Amino acid sequence: MHVYGDNRLDRYDITGIVLYFCLVVAVGILSMCRSKRHTVSGYFLANKESSWYMIGASVFASNIGTEHFIGLAGSGAAVGISVGAFEINGLVVLQLLAWVFLPVYIASKAYTLPEYMKKRFGGSRIRIYLACMSLTLYIFTKISVALYAGILFVDQSLQWNRWLAILLLLGMTAVSSMTGGLKAAMYTEVLQAISSLLGAGLIFVLAFIKIGGYKYLLRQYPLASSNVTYSVDGKECNLPLPDAFVMLREPADPNLPWVGFLLGQTTVSIWYWAADQMMVQRMLSAKSLSHAKGGALVAGYFKFAFLFVMIIPGMIGRVLWPDEVACANPDVCEEVCGNQPAAAPTLSTPNW
Repeated sequence: MHVYGDNRLDRYDITGIVLYFCLVVAVGILSMCRSKRHTVSGYFLANKESSWYMIGASVFASNIGTEHFIGLAGSGAAVGISVGAFEINGLVVLQLLAWVFLPVYIASKAYTLPEYMKKRFGGSRIRIYLACMSLTLYIFTKISVALYAGILFVDQSLQWNRWLAILLLLGMTAVSSMTGGLKAAMYTEVLQAISSLLGAGLIFVLAFIKIGGYKYLLRQYPLASSNVTYSVDGKECNLPLPDAFVMLREPADPNLPWVGFLLGQTTVSIWYWAADQMMVQRMLSAKSLSHAKGGALVAGYFKFAFLFVMIIPGMIGRVLWPDEVACANPDVCEEVCGNQPAAAPTLSTPNW
């Protein structure tokens, strides 16, 4: 596949990737050796010894993945800051988990959500149903999307074989999780949270230096149209939205109507943040309820920061490279990303 632009890595990039890979492996091995995984509590809940900062970083890293790096920047380039409403919504619902749901979960002395459902309602059918439903949703809505976004990034930066990269990612994740339990996963997630925030923050700073400041972005984003007009359903899609800097929009808005978002997304967010095994398990591993609440606050601050360090650079990318990012011709996206969507906002991330 031909690579658009100069995305080749130099020796400094390769050195950084190798060092980070070695650091992740070292942290994973160290945590596996130190984790008390011979008991149910030790394996599933890290022996209930997690501090607030580890919980906050782990919850944040569990939520943020490659699909966010590409999706948030791409959505920012396409429709503006409205996609940040999902991060704010998650921030609020996360506090609902810590202050309302979690005390009930802790009182039940359950290790997993399916176990809690069995204790709450009795019988095994609802426990099996929830476990099967959760696994199905993870495979088709999270793991597959995260893998595709990650492979898209790896393909552009490293030019590796996609199937080989998928097998390596899945294999390393499976070995670390199954042999080390929750504590091993949380240690590596803390490292990933720090590296994600530092990397995204660096992009944020470099983007503003390159564009000349926020005022320049306000002036130039409404003008960031490609020279080639591409039409979808009879509408020109290379024109920036007039309400790009408005988060919650009119009830009839096709992108993010505030009524539909608050009533619809909040319900989904309660499931994701307050009734999802991956999130609840990390909160249950806290030393105490106070540490769990502190972890929820830390994760909320991280998510709020991510609103700026990923969405805004995507918008800046549209200003700097309008012909490639601002609803480019699908042939360009086929050349870069290997698919042909109606628009190509995801190009804003590889450009950085």
